[in-house]
Formats: sequence, C-alpha cells, structure tokens
Amino acid sequence: MTILIIEDELGISRFLSEGLQEEGYETITASDGAEGLKQFFTRRPDLVLLDWMLPTMDGIAVCNEIRTEDTETPILFLTAKDTVAETIAGLRAGANDYIKKPFSFEELLERIRIHFRNRQEDVIRSQGNVKVNVSSRQVFVDRQEIQLTAREFDLLLYLFEHKGTVCTRDEIIRNVWGIKFQYDTGVIDVFMNSLRKKLSADRDNGIIHTVRGVGFIIND
Repeated sequence: MTILIIEDELGISRFLSEGLQEEGYETITASDGAEGLKQFFTRRPDLVLLDWMLPTMDGIAVCNEIRTEDTETPILFLTAKDTVAETIAGLRAGANDYIKKPFSFEELLERIRIHFRNRQEDVIRSQGNVKVNVSSRQVFVDRQEIQLTAREFDLLLYLFEHKGTVCTRDEIIRNVWGIKFQYDTGVIDVFMNSLRKKLSADRDNGIIHTVRGVGFIIND
C-alpha cells in the first residue's frame, strides 16, 4: 500500500515516512499543497496524510480538489486545529478522519490499518429505496448512484449489517472508526447528518432512525 504524506514540516514528514516504511508501506512525500496534489494525481496513492496548513494551497483546498475526481481514497487530516467548526470544515471537504497534533505514531498506524481493511464479500444489501453493493462500494437511491465518502459508506454498511439492532455511538466508534480508546463520539453525528442528506431529501422519513439517547438503527 502506498501512502502520500503532504506535510511542510520536514521533521514530521521524515518521521512519518521512515516509520511507515518500517511498517511495510511505500511512501511519497510533498512539502506543499500544489506539489501534493500533483503527486496524488500522478502516483494515485492508496491513502493520503494531509496537513491543514500548507504553502501554496492549504489542506482544505487540496482535499476539495482530490474529491472532485476521487471519492474513495481515504484522506486523514493531520492538524493542530481542534475547534468544532474547523473539524466540521475538514470533514465536509471530504476528509475521512482527522488526527490532532501532537499524536502518537501507534494511534496513526491503527487509523491507517482501519482504512485498509479488505472488503471481499460480494453482497447486495437493501432497505426501502436504498441499495448497497458491498464489493464495489456503490450505493443507489431509487436506482440512481449517489457518491459517499469512504467513511460514510463504512458507516452505512455497519448499520445495514446490524439492521434491526440499535447501534450505539460507542459501538460505532469502535467498529467503524476502529478506535478502542476514549474518543469524542460527536464526530459520528457530523457524518450521520451528511449521510442522511445524501440518502433522503426528507431526513425524518429516511431509512436511518435515531433512538434518542442510545444510537441509530435501520429497521426492517
């Protein structure tokens, strides 16, 4: 698997590149946004580690440009920004996850492994007017394909796999995000709101229902 690191701090970039290579990953590095974007479309990496504050183009702009042509490749923000508004801005730009600086390398590795999970089963799941092709990672509403981010797809698939069962936020953060330690589960609501909007113009009558104070469910 190839990982593109777009980071302008040379020490951090070198640390990440060497550490990931020791774990068996191939790495590509870029020190500014424009170069990172060029490397992405030239080399087509399997995952992107993207700093927010970059020369020439900031991380949000880079993420937006990637998402105009590629909705599948996981993008993980590496950022010192930690306000709710900034977090939401990164997720809305198409990022799959964010890691706040300073971070532990072990945590970063765990997040990367989650995004590289293989999905090998060829299964069609459906509910109402929504159909999910597990193997191709395609989602259709009224037979029209809609574009989901990788994280939105994983979240929807998890709810389908537990259809008829209330999925708590803690269960979702453990099984979809792959995070086993204490973590702010509020990020789930950002993704859930985006997912609902894409699946149904009328969020109250969509297939995903909120069980107040508990979690979310797709009912038969």
